[in-house]
Amino acid sequence: MTLRVVIADDEDLIRAGLRIIIDAEPDLTVVGEAADGAAVLPLVRRERPDVVLMDVRMPALDGIQATERLLTLDAPPKVLVVTTFENDDHVYDALRAGASGFLLKRTRPDDLIKAVKLVAAGESLLFPAAIRALAGRRSQGPGRVAGIDRLTGREGDVLRLMTKGLSNHEIAAELVVSQETVKTHVGNVLAKLGARDRTQAVIAAYESGFVSPS
Repeated sequence: MTLRVVIADDEDLIRAGLRIIIDAEPDLTVVGEAADGAAVLPLVRRERPDVVLMDVRMPALDGIQATERLLTLDAPPKVLVVTTFENDDHVYDALRAGASGFLLKRTRPDDLIKAVKLVAAGESLLFPAAIRALAGRRSQGPGRVAGIDRLTGREGDVLRLMTKGLSNHEIAAELVVSQETVKTHVGNVLAKLGARDRTQAVIAAYESGFVSPS
């Protein structure tokens, strides 16, 4: 299956470079570009991409607000934030808003392709150590996150392993259970936390104090 990608960035050269890299892959295709966050929602409604590469800083409407708007759609795409600095607080805000991961604009082409496919698959966390560092910088101590106290012991084990970036296959091996069992536990974790995907579940784990970013 070919993954459909939309690129949202206010720099023409960045969009052009990303398009060349993505379109060179036989199972990826760029179906649209936006130079501003305000143009992303109508473009996504029309083209129905699987993944949106979203610049976090854009005029008129930034990547955080654009991500929030995308999540109002019935079947929103995965959002992969593209940024210049990995310790930018805007990146963490975008992840909290619903982005599934982030990568740096200086990322190697091969790593960009892997990131797009990883986010689309949704079965492991992109750059778990960087997300932990961002959470640590923004941490204000344990907070209350709805649903965290409803997790079973095994679901808690799965969430802890998710924060380490383990895939379903790796979690299954760690807990000596089947991948189908892990998928069920992951689904239960997301449902109880009201999380769209693993990234939001991991952020909830840090912000609730369930897992310490330190």
